[in-house]
Amino acid sequence: MTVPATTEATEAAEGTAGAPGAAPVGEALRPHAEDAFADELKALAAADDRPRPARWRLSPWAVATYLLGGTLPDGTVITPKYVGPRRIVEVAVTTLATDRALLLLGVPGTAKTWVSEHLAAAVSGDSTLLVQGTAGTPEEAIRYGWNYAQLLAHGPSRDALVPSPVMRAMSDGMTARVEELTRIPADVQDSLITILSEKTLPIPELGQEVQAVRGFNLIATANDRDRGVNDLSSALRRRFNTVVLPLPATPDAEVEIVSRRVDQIGRSLDLPAAPEGIDEIRRVVTVFRELRDGVTTDGRTRLKSPSGTLSTAEAISVVTNGLALAAHFGDGVLRPGDVAAGILGAVVRDPAADRVVWQEYLETVVRERDGWKDFYRACREVSV
Repeated sequence: MTVPATTEATEAAEGTAGAPGAAPVGEALRPHAEDAFADELKALAAADDRPRPARWRLSPWAVATYLLGGTLPDGTVITPKYVGPRRIVEVAVTTLATDRALLLLGVPGTAKTWVSEHLAAAVSGDSTLLVQGTAGTPEEAIRYGWNYAQLLAHGPSRDALVPSPVMRAMSDGMTARVEELTRIPADVQDSLITILSEKTLPIPELGQEVQAVRGFNLIATANDRDRGVNDLSSALRRRFNTVVLPLPATPDAEVEIVSRRVDQIGRSLDLPAAPEGIDEIRRVVTVFRELRDGVTTDGRTRLKSPSGTLSTAEAISVVTNGLALAAHFGDGVLRPGDVAAGILGAVVRDPAADRVVWQEYLETVVRERDGWKDFYRACREVSV
C-alpha cells in the first residue's frame, strides 16, 4: 500500500508546492518572474479594482504598473522592470487584451525577452509556456508531439499526444511565448498562422481540434538584425501587432537599467552592491554608446563602430563579471581593471577589424579624457 506523503515531505522532494522539480524557494539561480516578484504581484492584485480581461490575473493598468513601477495606496513600492517610454508598454499590454498577438521587435539587448517574461507573469501568473526559437526548432514545438511508446502500443490518442506550450496556453487561456521567432525555419513559423487567425489547432490524426479559450494570447520576440535569416511571411506578420523596443534614449537611462539588473543578478550571486561601482558602470555605458553611435558624447569626434552590437545586455554582462572579479580577487569595489577585459571581449569580435577600431578609440578618446587615466592603463594592459 502506498502511503501519501506529507505536504512538507512533498514540498521538500519537489522543491515548491505545485511546481514539480522546481528548485527550493530562494535556491533557484534565476527564478521565474512570477516567483522573483511574487510579493509585488500579490500586492498589485489586492489593490487592483479595475476591470480585468477574461482569465487575467491583473487589469491592463496593473500590468503596466508592474512593468513600469509605481507606489500603491498601501505604500507598496513596485520596482520598474522596464525603463523606457510608457506608451510602448501600454500598447503592448493593450494588444494582449485583444485578439491580436504581440511581436516585440528590436536590436539585440533591448530587453525583449525580459519584457515578454514579465508580461506573461503579470497577465497569466506563469511565464514558463515558452518555445525557444532556433534553427532546429521543429513544428512539434509549436503544435504538438507524440509519446511514441504510447503511440506504438495503442495508436493515436489524446493520451499519446504531447501538447506544446502553445497548445497548453490555448487550452487554459494563458499567455504563450515564442522567443527568437525569426530564427525558426519559415515552414515552422507558418504553423502559427491558423493558431493566430482561427484560434484553433487542428489534430488531423485524431480528427479533432483544440480551440483557444478566452484569455489565450501569444507574445513573440525577434531581432532587427535577424532580417534575412528567416523573414516572417506577410500572412504571419499580419497576425501580429508589432511593438519596437528602442535602445535606451539617454546615458542616464541606460546606466539605471544596467545598475538595476546588475544589482538583481548580484544579489543572487552574493556579489557587492552595484552602487559601489557606479562610476565604472557609467564608464562602460559611455564606451558602449559612443562606439555604438559612432560619435563621442560631446559630438566632436566621429568614431568607427565595431562589428558587435554593444547592447545594454552586454554592458550588464561586462559589469556583472567585473563585480565577480572585484569580489573574489579585489577589494569588493568595482574598478577599471575589473571591467577592462570584459569591454575588450565585447568590442573585439572580429580580431582584425575590431581591434583597429578599439585601438583608435583608446588612443584618440580614452587617453585624452579627464579622469580616465586608470581606465586607459587597464585597457592598454589587456589589449597588448
